[in-house]
Amino acid sequence: MKKNTLAALTNVFLALVLVFVGAVCFLPSAGEVASVNDRVIYRGSSADGVSLMFNVYWGTEEVYGILGVLEDYGAKATFFLGGSWADDNTACVEEIAARGHEIGSHGYFHRDHEKLGYEDNLKEIGNSVRFLNLAGRVQVSLFAPPSGAFNGDTVAAAEALGLRTVMWSRDTVDWRDKDEDLCLSRATEGISGGDLVLMHPMKHTLAALPKVLAYYGAHGLRAITVGENIG
Repeated sequence: MKKNTLAALTNVFLALVLVFVGAVCFLPSAGEVASVNDRVIYRGSSADGVSLMFNVYWGTEEVYGILGVLEDYGAKATFFLGGSWADDNTACVEEIAARGHEIGSHGYFHRDHEKLGYEDNLKEIGNSVRFLNLAGRVQVSLFAPPSGAFNGDTVAAAEALGLRTVMWSRDTVDWRDKDEDLCLSRATEGISGGDLVLMHPMKHTLAALPKVLAYYGAHGLRAITVGENIG
């Protein structure tokens, strides 16, 4: 092999090594990833409490229906409200709070928080919190990232605003699978105290809700807010 060819191959190899080492240096370590996840809540600690989490960017009519069903069963829930939706539905926000349910932030414009840096996360979450505090006359303390997408900056920004970041332990996927029976089974089968159940204001979800709450009652479970569940 000619010396020039060998030198060229050596340079290419060294360049690849440098690229690999550089990439590894900028990747978060396992400890850093664990640290972020340790600050995110995936389930509660209640022995007999289950929390229904309604993420809201649409479905005002269904939200009012959900409030009625919850009242019929003496149940409480947490509504993670999108700021842009809340801005157009302040009366509904007030009604949620007036009925004793918990209000959390779901961002303002349903952005992908995993792709946002610290300042943009702070702005997106902060704008929603300020509006919800004012509209609902409550102190928001929880944040649920849209689509469950977050990064370390998201969690840090939420913490800077005095919020805990909440995910879920059970997902009904009701926004995609528009089926009452599926919603019911996903919200009940194998359910246990501490579970956080993700839902949305959909017609089939509203139809399934009385059966979900009846199931909880029959199995010695209470429908409580996320705040109560996580302590």
